[in-house]
Amino acid sequence: MTGGSDSADVIVVGSGIAGLSAAASARQSGARVILLERSPREDRGGNTRWTEAFMRMRSEDEVAHDFVSHFAANSGAHLDPALVAEAAGDFDARSALSRTHSMTDPDLITTFADHAGSTLAWLKTFGVRFDFLPSYLITTSTTRLAPIGGGLALVEALGNWAEANGIDVRYETTARGLLTDDNGAVIGVTVSTAGAGRRQLLAPAVVLASGGFEGSAEMQARYLGAQSRYIRPVARGGYYNKGEGIAMALAMGAAPAGDYTLFHAEPLDPRSGAPEPIVLVFNYGILVNARGGRFVDEAPATVDATYEAITRQILAQPDGIAYAILDSRIDDVPSWQRSVRSDVPPVKAPTISALAGALSIDAPRLEATVAAFNAACLQDRPFKPLQTDGLATRDSYAPRKSNWARPITEAPYLAFPIMCGNCFTFGGLKVDPAARVLDTDGVVIPGLYAAGETMGIYYGTYTGATSVLRGAVFGKIAGRDAATRAARLRSVTA
Repeated sequence: MTGGSDSADVIVVGSGIAGLSAAASARQSGARVILLERSPREDRGGNTRWTEAFMRMRSEDEVAHDFVSHFAANSGAHLDPALVAEAAGDFDARSALSRTHSMTDPDLITTFADHAGSTLAWLKTFGVRFDFLPSYLITTSTTRLAPIGGGLALVEALGNWAEANGIDVRYETTARGLLTDDNGAVIGVTVSTAGAGRRQLLAPAVVLASGGFEGSAEMQARYLGAQSRYIRPVARGGYYNKGEGIAMALAMGAAPAGDYTLFHAEPLDPRSGAPEPIVLVFNYGILVNARGGRFVDEAPATVDATYEAITRQILAQPDGIAYAILDSRIDDVPSWQRSVRSDVPPVKAPTISALAGALSIDAPRLEATVAAFNAACLQDRPFKPLQTDGLATRDSYAPRKSNWARPITEAPYLAFPIMCGNCFTFGGLKVDPAARVLDTDGVVIPGLYAAGETMGIYYGTYTGATSVLRGAVFGKIAGRDAATRAARLRSVTA
């Protein structure tokens, strides 16, 4: 459905998994819902549309064993212990400073974990099915469940349900600002629609689920710095995420949360225009920068647990680029091709010197780097490609390689260029366990909710396979609470 009234009970901004879950939940709770999406219908779904949507679950009912502990280990940097201690108490009884402290709030993580299983059960009512499917990771450190058909299956199931069940879906429509009453409560949004100009839409509850700011060069430069010139969104959906939802809420006094200086980094082949053209085999070779030098331990642990930190190191290199150097013994790694999603084949050469020429790297420097690495390989234990094998370089060699360190000696030699892709940004809005946005004094902003990437929850290292799940869980919570608010206000004015 498109067009329609200028008012509703709930307005949802964005049609990724967070927005679709919010819209469906609100509609099932009896609310009249307007769903706004800046893209045309064929691109609907934001980042969700392009991801395999793996979820950190041990079963359809329970989160993975390391779900909570990983969030706890990545809850913020140098946190004030007094404010952290307060976080152990009841959320509403905490001080304003504690409620708005820039950290991963334990109440949110408890809510997240407690609602994950029931949210998956709810998604199944729309026809979505889940399984432990193979991924591009050939080694893993945790359990991951996925919807059959990936994120696209989620978008199609909930998006089609929305259109068939009375939700007013408006494509090519962008939220530009929040409307408030004299008491500061949110009462709607200003929007612009392709070919129709600007208008105001009114509702007593607005759910911001419009993604992060990986599609905004300006916000990335402001928050991520000059090196952001070398990154790009992982997939097409990210280009639509220009940060307006976050910006409009901050402008009215919303509290920030999540690390604004970080984002979920993925190693991409810059030559490829395919969705998420990841390269995750550098742990079996070496990484060199554009000057031909190594700069990082390529294999401190399994690649799924370390690729984000390593990709950030790639971004810090000259021109934000690195090259994975491998030899023909990569074929000793079963199904290694599964970990490369680029549609462009690797650069191949019969010698290291020729490989350097093909990569425009100084040949003597690359030859010296490879020779030094080869000499540092101890070869004191067997190579075990599907587990951390402790096959390391000697301690005096820097940077050390901790696992899978074998000499690069067997032609033909292969190389993949790797850049840093921005899957999604970490900085967003502070919300309470009901997904209500808090202001900078820790007070709920009446009528304003946030879910998915628009809410800030991540610090340090991304807790893998939780982003889509976060969108579904908190989108569902936000939609239900927003519908309840609208119903309560209707009853007061009736």
